Amino acid sequence: MKIKILRQTLPNTEPYWEGFDVDVNKDMTIAGVLDHINYNDDIIDDTGKKTSRIRWECSCLQGMCGSCAMVINGIPALACETMIRDLKGKEITIRPLQKFPVIYDLVVDRSIIYENLKKINMFIGEYIPVENKKPKKREKELEHQYEVAKCLKCGLCLEVCPNYVNGNNFFGALFANDCYLVSSRNQSKLTEIIQGYEEHFGKTCSKAFSCMDVCPMHIPTLASMAKMNRYY
Repeated sequence: MKIKILRQTLPNTEPYWEGFDVDVNKDMTIAGVLDHINYNDDIIDDTGKKTSRIRWECSCLQGMCGSCAMVINGIPALACETMIRDLKGKEITIRPLQKFPVIYDLVVDRSIIYENLKKINMFIGEYIPVENKKPKKREKELEHQYEVAKCLKCGLCLEVCPNYVNGNNFFGALFANDCYLVSSRNQSKLTEIIQGYEEHFGKTCSKAFSCMDVCPMHIPTLASMAKMNRYY
């Protein structure tokens, strides 16, 4: 199979496409394909030219860390969860996330995600439950809090979001989910978080909901938005 990868030597160099002819089977993941390309001491591209190893990030390889987020055949996804059998055609294109600065090859700098969370003091701190909630309702809240807490901060939701540009003002779906999680767990931070939610999400979100389509943890962001709007 032909594998085309958008590569970049350094942050300030121009990106370029490089192709590889790779023997694959349908049960391989994209992470497995990248490992396969990098396995030999001599890496040869589809023109017969010797090249360097593909640089990309990974950690758990089980869809639990979000490190291997990239764009595969035009769709933001985790490399460790994307199977060859689920891709169409005889050619696969792989490129880094475009909404973040590229460090090299498929490795990007996603530190803006955490910097934006720190700006709004997005830490739960001491657990102070929201008042006047009946036990059954509180139990339902705990279920949603658990789902929201699965967020990997992988950046896939930001990559596909039409409203997210560079993180300067609109912070995206992961921010909305964290707003719900923190405000629901700490009553004393409710006002502060609501103000941040309105400024950096509520006023700008166009409700495309593409974020939920690509989320590897299938987080129900729409439910978080509804709960935050009720708080507001």
